[in-house]
Amino acid sequence: MRQAEKVTFGGSGLDRAAYLRADEEALANDPSALWTPVWRGKPLMSPDADSGGTALTGLVSDHPVLAEGGERVFLGLDGRRPRFAVDLPHWEPDEAADTLGAFHDPSRQAHPRIAGAAFTELRAAMTGLTPRDAELAATARGLLEWHRSHGFCARCGARSHAVQAGWQRHCPECGRVHFPRTDPVVIMLVLHGNSVLMGRAPGWPEGMYSLLAGFVEPGETIEAAVRRETFEETGVHVGEVGYLASQPWPFPASLMLGCHARATSREIAPDRDEIESARWMTREEVMASFAGTGGVTPARPGAIAHFLLSAWVADRLD
Repeated sequence: MRQAEKVTFGGSGLDRAAYLRADEEALANDPSALWTPVWRGKPLMSPDADSGGTALTGLVSDHPVLAEGGERVFLGLDGRRPRFAVDLPHWEPDEAADTLGAFHDPSRQAHPRIAGAAFTELRAAMTGLTPRDAELAATARGLLEWHRSHGFCARCGARSHAVQAGWQRHCPECGRVHFPRTDPVVIMLVLHGNSVLMGRAPGWPEGMYSLLAGFVEPGETIEAAVRRETFEETGVHVGEVGYLASQPWPFPASLMLGCHARATSREIAPDRDEIESARWMTREEVMASFAGTGGVTPARPGAIAHFLLSAWVADRLD
């Protein structure tokens, strides 16, 4: 797929500079370094006057808020400038929004010591970020969420600590080294003639439908996962499977593997434990949903499901 790397969170060409991770002190002491605080998975962002969108906020190394930080990770080099992210596990805003952790969280939390910026849900702001800021933000959120949920050694249970500028955790008791986890997930554009198979999960916004998706199991190929997940969720059989594009999805740690597939049956028998409902939608119906008509809400812009559906509607899957 020629446009594959234009998917959100992909294609900015960030230099991750893995060769520098062993020298954490030198990186942190670089006077040009910028640090982005992250609170409960929400990166610090500010309005971007130039683009009219949103920009990832970077603080200089001696900013007082950084002293409140917990885990710190080196994201890479933006040009020659080191970029870091730091978790703020102990700060709390004066008021906690009811939408924190919800599917759609429009709330923004401002730190009293940082002017003009606020902690913002990445999914709500991702389409307004530049490709570079989007990749930095996704990397920051994914790494810090991994540190938050993997603080103890899986072998012996002892508390581990971050090394290699946040890209590994080391257990001082048994010596085990742990690496960030990424979970492969297939998401599939299942086609039959002029129709695409769509489903909705319980708890989604009213009327929202998206592409089917599911985790790849151990010992399973991508193609087999597409066929299995489609059949398990809808009862639809799939034949030919092909790859289209991928998207890092740090909510919390997925790599979305976008595929197209040809259905060999049309009858739908949804698994109510997996999805609330499923349906076939024609190309014209998907176009109408993008236009805000037809009673169906499409997958959110920025998600790979929206990207793949848009490409299909425009006949740009090549």
